Amino acid sequence: MTRRFVDLSITLCNDVVSDPPFMRPKITYQKHGDTMAEMQHFFPGVSAEQVPGGEGFAAAEVITLTTHNGTHLDAPWHFHPTQDGLDGTPRAAMTIDEIPLEWCFQPGVKLDFTAMPDGYVVTAEDIQAELARIGHTLQPLEIVLVNTAAGKALGEPDFVNRGCGIGYEATMYLTSRGVRVTGTDAWSWDAPFVHTAKKVAETGDTSLIWEGHKAGRDIGYCHLEKLHNLEVLPPDGFTVSCFPHKIEGASAGWTRAVAIFED
Repeated sequence: MTRRFVDLSITLCNDVVSDPPFMRPKITYQKHGDTMAEMQHFFPGVSAEQVPGGEGFAAAEVITLTTHNGTHLDAPWHFHPTQDGLDGTPRAAMTIDEIPLEWCFQPGVKLDFTAMPDGYVVTAEDIQAELARIGHTLQPLEIVLVNTAAGKALGEPDFVNRGCGIGYEATMYLTSRGVRVTGTDAWSWDAPFVHTAKKVAETGDTSLIWEGHKAGRDIGYCHLEKLHNLEVLPPDGFTVSCFPHKIEGASAGWTRAVAIFED
C-alpha cells in the first residue's frame, strides 16, 4: 500500500494577497551572517569567519502575523464566548488549545460549490443535494471541505471577496450530524463581507452577519479557512490531518492541513 499526500495549505508569504491589507503577514528574512549578534550572546567574540563553514551563524525569520493568517483552524471561541446552547445551558467556548485532537484527523468529504456565484450563501438544501450527487452519507466527525470559486483566486486583489459562504442552516445541517471540523478555500467560512454588507444595508437584518460562524453558539465546531488544492480532491476516500498550533487561550491556530490517500 502506498501513502500519498496532497498539501491543502497555502504558503505564508509577503507577496501573495491572502488577507485584507490591515492583517497581512510580514516576514523579515535573516541570512546566516545577519544573526551573529544572537550567536555572540552564547559565544562572545566569535566572528562569522570562525563559525564552521565560515558563513556566519544561522538563517532565521522574524514574522508578524495573527492566528488567522495563512491556513488555520478556528476554534469556537473565535465565534462567540459560549457554545452548545441548543439545550439552554451554553458552556464556555473552547479555545484552540482545548480542541480534541481526534477532531483533527478524520475521513474527509469534499463538496463542490465552485459554480456558486461570489457571495452566495449555501443552504441546508444545497448541502443535501451535493451529498446526494456524490453519493455520500455523512458520518460523525468526518471533516467536510467546501470547494468554492475562491480556490483559484488566491493572490488576486479581490481574493477576500471571492467565493460562496456557508449559512447558519447549512452549518447546523453538518454539525447536527456530528461534523465538528469543516473547511473552505475562501477567506472565510461565511460569505465575503462585501456581499453580506449589501444585504444588511438593504434589509436591516444584522443576523446575516457571520451567520455560519455564529452557528457555533448552538453547536460548537471548528472550521479551516484559506485551504488550497481542493479542486484536485475526489468527493471522499481520503483522510484529513489538520492539527492546529497549540496557543494558550487563542481563537485559532495555524495548521499544515493535508489530505492523505492510502492507494
